[in-house]
Amino acid sequence: MSQSSVRLEIQHLSRAFGGVPVVSDVSLTIAAGQVTCLLGPSGCGKSTTLRMIAGVERPDSGSIRIDGRPVFDARTNLPPEARSVGLIFQDFALFPHLTVAQNVAFGLKTDREAKARRVDELLERVNLPGFGPKHPHQLSGGEQQRVALARALAPRPKVMLMDEPFSGLDNRLRDGIRDTTLEVLKEEGAAVLLVTHEPDEALRMGDEIALMRGGHIVQTGAPYNVYNAPVDRAAAAFFSDINVIRGVSRGALTETPFGSFLTPGHADGGTVEIVIRPQHLKIDLDRAGRGPSPTPMDGTAARGTVIRARFLGRESLVELALDEGGQRLTASVPGVFLPKPGTVLWLMIRRDRCFVFPHPA
Repeated sequence: MSQSSVRLEIQHLSRAFGGVPVVSDVSLTIAAGQVTCLLGPSGCGKSTTLRMIAGVERPDSGSIRIDGRPVFDARTNLPPEARSVGLIFQDFALFPHLTVAQNVAFGLKTDREAKARRVDELLERVNLPGFGPKHPHQLSGGEQQRVALARALAPRPKVMLMDEPFSGLDNRLRDGIRDTTLEVLKEEGAAVLLVTHEPDEALRMGDEIALMRGGHIVQTGAPYNVYNAPVDRAAAAFFSDINVIRGVSRGALTETPFGSFLTPGHADGGTVEIVIRPQHLKIDLDRAGRGPSPTPMDGTAARGTVIRARFLGRESLVELALDEGGQRLTASVPGVFLPKPGTVLWLMIRRDRCFVFPHPA
């Protein structure tokens, strides 16, 4: 990202409450037209970070720049209205006594005709033409969300901050509303920081994901990279269920029921964790006590017994206990494969889909 394209730049932002750190040394850069999803569990500091950027929470240290201009640092602390920042929250915060048109026009500082043109333009873009005379109580949740988006975009903010904006919507409507929102945001060219605790939402909407934990950003990157190259076991587990196989690394090799794994770079004699997602376990049938032959891609097969199988629509989850050691692993398989408890099967692990991490002390 070239320096000239950076719209929002946060450096070493920190905030503590009552001496307890809530946000610690957070740095981010977001370009115009880019959507960055700040992803993490509840209480990790996401919303506090958002409030500091907006100007409604004062950082203890760090700096915030918008288009290269400081809005907060050791000498500067601009009020929210001077930062060119738009805000959308979970509850939409529409004014109930104002019409849709009046809500959208609320922050505009132009003449009546210019306001009317901007309101009509935005209602058209969020697929609500003709809704201007209505009041918020006459709208569905999805329609209210789109009005809140139009209102936030009306003054053409340089930065758009969104705090769990889709969490109150019905699941059936959510994906369509997300897609509409993303399209409009991209057209407007604002730098967008979207706070969410839902990995699926971050993967769907983000050009970049910043994974936050305990007040720190632990990993930043494109959705594909954050999902497929997690920085640690907790990062992998945040995006999906995982299976964990523990072993001891000796001479850069770790022995498991699935054969030897290369574990270079790990301390000799140290415990490592081999992590694999359920969809990357392969299942094969038992052939009179024999399984498939070893391959470089899938390694050695290990035999197990089905504990339970659950049908989930597009996939089935099959839980098995390994013969060697009794460890339980879960495999996700497509279709309606539902083996009965007690069925003997063979499992193989995609070597190229495994992550190896040191066991946390």
